[in-house]
Amino acid sequence: MMTSTGSHRGLLWAVVGGVVLVAGIAVLVAAAISGNAGPTPTSSQSESPGPSTSASPNSTGAGDAYVDPTAAERGWVPEPITTDEDVYIRAALAAASTFDTQRSTREEWLAYLEGWFTPDVRYTSDADREADTRAAKVELREGVVLPEQDWEALAEQDGRVSAAVSGPITTMPVPDDPSGDMTIATADVTLTFTQADGNGGESSFDEPVRVSVQVLCGEGSVPAPGTDQRAGDCKVVRYFTEPLER
Repeated sequence: MMTSTGSHRGLLWAVVGGVVLVAGIAVLVAAAISGNAGPTPTSSQSESPGPSTSASPNSTGAGDAYVDPTAAERGWVPEPITTDEDVYIRAALAAASTFDTQRSTREEWLAYLEGWFTPDVRYTSDADREADTRAAKVELREGVVLPEQDWEALAEQDGRVSAAVSGPITTMPVPDDPSGDMTIATADVTLTFTQADGNGGESSFDEPVRVSVQVLCGEGSVPAPGTDQRAGDCKVVRYFTEPLER
């Protein structure tokens, strides 16, 4: 489960408790897609190489190539068109907790996030891959992102949330992945909550969490239809309920 300095727990990336009404308090909760949605790792996991650590914890920059260049105008993280695993992981870790209630509806944001997903290549049939991706998207809606009632309450405060990787990224291979193209990445992420302060200005505060995401950067990835993305470009497979580390 995503962990924070306050040991917040739950099934959401960030649930604003009381939605920062008068006291301005947010209840940070961990989120992510259950690892049970995919094939169960076997003992081969112990035979995999140990995790590696990315040297640079800073920018998520991906040049000028994005699936939707207008995403930032809606308050979202643009999905980079890239085969650079590090660049894509940084964007993916931020995307599921970055939104602006004044620039889009929750449904628009969710539809956008669903476009980041690609099937898990460990499944051998198209039917199984499609079913797994559908399950991942359902879990995104029901167990990962901010619930609708909390979005609406945050919107009353003109609220928004932005997320960014704030520490080294640790990676490890996915068990039983014949392609070798999937990676599980874990990192500290800082969520910044911003809202109207009632005096014509804004107030902000940060919450640290630790999260994991599984990505695919290889020929098995399925590009977003009608975009410049190609098979082989990086995509998200799932988010996890706990940071996966050894």
